[in-house]
Amino acid sequence: MPIYLYWGEDDYAIQEAVKNLQEKVVDPQWIQFNYYKITGNSSDSVINALNGAMTPVFGTGERLVWLADTSLCQQCPDDLLKELQRTLPDIPPTSHLLLTTNKKPDSRLKSTKLLQTHGQVKEFSPIPPWKIDEIAHHIGNLARERGLKLTSSAIEELAQSVGNNSRQLSAELTKLKLYAGEGKKTIDKNDVMGLVGGSSQSSLELAKTILKNETGKAVELVGDLLARNEPALSIVATLTGQFRTWAIVKLHLENGEKDDKLIAVSAEIANVNRLYFIRKEIQAYSGKQLLSAFPLLLELEQSLKRGAEPLATLQTKVIQLCCLF
Repeated sequence: MPIYLYWGEDDYAIQEAVKNLQEKVVDPQWIQFNYYKITGNSSDSVINALNGAMTPVFGTGERLVWLADTSLCQQCPDDLLKELQRTLPDIPPTSHLLLTTNKKPDSRLKSTKLLQTHGQVKEFSPIPPWKIDEIAHHIGNLARERGLKLTSSAIEELAQSVGNNSRQLSAELTKLKLYAGEGKKTIDKNDVMGLVGGSSQSSLELAKTILKNETGKAVELVGDLLARNEPALSIVATLTGQFRTWAIVKLHLENGEKDDKLIAVSAEIANVNRLYFIRKEIQAYSGKQLLSAFPLLLELEQSLKRGAEPLATLQTKVIQLCCLF
């Protein structure tokens, strides 16, 4: 049945998915008649979207009605639930009803269960920035979809440079595809380093710099990240996630664990081969040292949430973190 629920915090990925759906089902010659975007949480907005989905198609192609920023999966009055129950099963196959929200649907609500029954639910949440192997896997899939050949080292470099920023990733893949040209040159690590902006300026690089006690470089990286409009809380989340991975792996090793697969599962590392590099990163540090970072990271997060000035607060805590190592 042509009903869709897209949710998640990755606004750019949702916009791209909506664009792809529109291009797939709506005839561009009839777009003014067969494509509607309705924004809002009022009952009238929901009713207008349902009525639009029930309206016959004009001309050729199919109809798409997009109800954006809806809260139907967080709260749904009884009268709207009844309308949904009455209308969703009868939406014609030539009409497509799309609902989007950045909030996770409440699976306990009848409205959510109804949409799950009659429609397709898809999540668009960013991959946690410290899960480089998952980001690399995602980049590899996107590159293949675009007919772009990347070496494994190029994918790794791109993951390190761009992280989970889907908007920047799309732009960089477009740039690399143009560079590859008609001959479909295979892109290697050196190509990525030369063409992709922001290499080594990621929050993950900041974590590694802290671990190496490179205080000056760490302070400079904080300024660079904020200058590139990286949210301060996002930087903290990446630092926390990376130190969590390091601490879990180190504690397992100190306890004598030798099963790499078990360690990888515990640390939420998708690619067990990455453990080889993590071991090298943390071999000079104890589990106690790595754990000592968390009180400072928690203080940093709380300060930023209370409105502290990001640059000075981050740089001060980064200096304190460097002193631990």
